[in-house]
Amino acid sequence: MSTVSIFSSNLRTCIFLLGWIWLCNIASAQKKIKPDSTKNYTIPEVIVTEEYQNAEVRSTTPLQILSSKKIEKLNVLQVSDVVKYFSGVTVKDYGGIGGLKTISVRSLGANHTAVNYDGITLTDCQTGQIDIGRFSLENIDLLSLSTGQSDNIFQPARLFASASVLNIQTISPHFNTNKNINGKITMKIGSFGLLNPSLWLEGKISSKISGTLSTEWLSADGKYPYTIKYTTNSNGISTNEIRQNTDVQNLRIEGAVYVNFSEKENGYLKTYLYQSERGLPGATIFYNAENSSKQRIWDNTFFTQAHYEKQFSRVWTLHSNAKFNRGFLHYLDPTYLNSESKQENFYLQKEYYGSVSLLFKAFENISFSASTDAAINTLHTDVYDPSRFSLLSSLAAKFVTNQLLATASVLVTNVEETVKTGIAGTNFQQLSPNISFSIKPIKFEDFRLRAFYKNIFRMPSFNDLYYSQVGNRNLHPEITNQFNLGLTYATSIGKWLSMLSITIDCYHNEVTDKIVAYPNKGAFWTILNFGKVAIEGLDFTAETTFLPWEKIGIVLGTSYTYQRALNVSNPTDGAYNQQLPYTPRVSGSGKFAVETPWINLSYSVLWSGHRYAVNQNYVENRLPGYADHSVSVNRNFKIMQYLFSANIEVLNLLDENYAIVRYFPMPGRSFRSTVSIKF
Repeated sequence: MSTVSIFSSNLRTCIFLLGWIWLCNIASAQKKIKPDSTKNYTIPEVIVTEEYQNAEVRSTTPLQILSSKKIEKLNVLQVSDVVKYFSGVTVKDYGGIGGLKTISVRSLGANHTAVNYDGITLTDCQTGQIDIGRFSLENIDLLSLSTGQSDNIFQPARLFASASVLNIQTISPHFNTNKNINGKITMKIGSFGLLNPSLWLEGKISSKISGTLSTEWLSADGKYPYTIKYTTNSNGISTNEIRQNTDVQNLRIEGAVYVNFSEKENGYLKTYLYQSERGLPGATIFYNAENSSKQRIWDNTFFTQAHYEKQFSRVWTLHSNAKFNRGFLHYLDPTYLNSESKQENFYLQKEYYGSVSLLFKAFENISFSASTDAAINTLHTDVYDPSRFSLLSSLAAKFVTNQLLATASVLVTNVEETVKTGIAGTNFQQLSPNISFSIKPIKFEDFRLRAFYKNIFRMPSFNDLYYSQVGNRNLHPEITNQFNLGLTYATSIGKWLSMLSITIDCYHNEVTDKIVAYPNKGAFWTILNFGKVAIEGLDFTAETTFLPWEKIGIVLGTSYTYQRALNVSNPTDGAYNQQLPYTPRVSGSGKFAVETPWINLSYSVLWSGHRYAVNQNYVENRLPGYADHSVSVNRNFKIMQYLFSANIEVLNLLDENYAIVRYFPMPGRSFRSTVSIKF
């Protein structure tokens, strides 16, 4: 079936709404209007007659945003818990607090999703994917997911170089009048030995300089009960076990200094340290659950990054970024069968990164940008020492009116590979185009049609290419073509319905030389080149806020995803036209919250249809679907200048025994309580 016919059939079901990320730019632009020029100055990117400004309405590509206030209602502990509520997302979760957690958007794999931390991309040259389970929510101001490419053309070239971007924005300093310091102390305790104290501070050093400090400790034994079923029959044999080797101890320290040199010049310097020791729980073993994995992993990650911005005039603006990253990983398996009776590996990776971006506002409605990024990535191991030099350059344009928003860009990528021993991977050059637009056909209704096309690729990671047990130096880069059609609608009706938004996106992705990784032995992966994959899907989101009575609000939200991700490489292969591993056909989420002056109640649910553990979609390879329900009760109160908050959560309320990854059971019913003090 052709792409055109696919879109024609899917378009009949599309009613989509989504958003736009330039609200902060609008606010800053309004501040710069001189009193004597307001009569003739127009801002085409905002409609002042609208009663609401939803940041997810105007985007030409799917954009999902969760603010810190919305996150508080979702019964979540880490960033990995939050992103499960985004439509089109699959989180591969190996269970427990310390288990690996990676994000895949629209079945393209974790390597195609960039994780952007305060404007600069996080990287892992060894695996090519970021463990989002390591990121806390204590200092998070906003999480957003851009599928395709953001409408913000003024960004580093690296953010053009992925199929989707998970943006993590931390809290920046903000002070009330006559107050120079703010802070928050939080203590979380819960089931399975959870202990999680944290401290967040922000202070005004001078009229132009301020700083933040965020630190936390997380500890848990992770010993949760689960059930092993030895047959698919409900009356078959089963045993109750306790998950082993799931303990984790994490320490995170993060500090930043923000400088406002002038109204048109600012920057920040941020330093981040993360250190952890954890057990790798491993797959469950039939009839021998006590003899589980003994593998341990020690992780030490440090990075410092700087950002500088200067607006030379209303026409020219400059951004520059710099970053140094050091990641150390120590892996130990004391039960490995070799002459040393153990397997022990050490990995040290470093990155040196720089970026310069220039924005040119040529006319009132048209702007252009140019960005160049350079990065050197190295990995030192006891087996191989590869390095990679990447040079990325982008050109982009944006056109904005009240009825039309359009962007176009092209990314040029050059990658050079070297290795101290053996044969290096092949150097690579690629030209990657992107185009998107959003049209508002009805003047007084916030109803929009949008579409985008993006071509992008991802390089094989160092493990994909070089690792002695699973590396494949013949792997080709993974090329993707993304197509999307959607409709968006948002409205508000009086005081009782303050917001209603509905989105439906239909999409088609074509992947050539897709690289698939799934658990094989211990902590390692089996790497395969699938050849060609066809992905079709539908994403639906809806959210509304009711105000039925004064001071009482009701929030309802839901998301639904349909994905048909098939291997279409070789008709003679047994896996031909089979669903990709760990990709459910249907999945979704729901949330319900009641906010009152006395107490707040929240309910959330995550659900998924069945998945397959391997390439062949046989019944014996099928993982059953699941639904994970959680509830919470929250109370806020103020004593003098201190704001207290108490929260009690029940997670997996129905105590469902399920696994997202086969043989890696998730925790059953658990409890968590949180007490915090703001000052």
